[in-house]
Amino acid sequence: MFGIHNYNSFILATIVFQIIPGAGTIIILNATARNGIGVGMSTVFGTIAGDFIYMLAAVLGLAAVLSVYPGILTGMQWIGLAYLCWTGLNLLRASGAAQSNEMPVTQKNWAYFRQALAVSLTNPNAIMFFMSFFPLFLNAKSRPVTLFMLMVHVTVISFLFQTGLVLVGNTVAHYLSKWQYIRLVATRLSGIALIGFGAKLALDYL
Repeated sequence: MFGIHNYNSFILATIVFQIIPGAGTIIILNATARNGIGVGMSTVFGTIAGDFIYMLAAVLGLAAVLSVYPGILTGMQWIGLAYLCWTGLNLLRASGAAQSNEMPVTQKNWAYFRQALAVSLTNPNAIMFFMSFFPLFLNAKSRPVTLFMLMVHVTVISFLFQTGLVLVGNTVAHYLSKWQYIRLVATRLSGIALIGFGAKLALDYL
């Protein structure tokens, strides 16, 4: 279908990769729990924008450039690690729900969009993932439009799954809203998780 080889397997694999928790999942759930659906969706758009940029870069062959000049990839990896840890530290220092009113909604939307975009773009492994993932579902007769359809499918599935995260996260946060201590603990745990992701990736790179 759409020129995609092993279409059903492609859809299943994409869904599985979405389910696996990562830094983006934590960012989305934290933003939603602290600020509601609107800010949560801004975070979703940030992660999707970052993934789309990397998919486009992979299709245009930037992965080949990174493989020729591995120093660029290494630098991006360590910048990404530093940003993940910095974001985690900010969450550890958060004062809980009181921060939700620090800035107007429009500013919060933009701030969380930028944060999610930055987290997504500072994961250079994503470009290598898409460069190795897409060819699995192409064949010798595939046309450029097939690559475009792969990108569209991944984007739509990501959007649907992450929107579900926002809705579920908002529902859970609503029930927990009376227990501000629990929200504070959840925020701190999100910070610890992001730092943990950064530490795990650092060990992989060493």
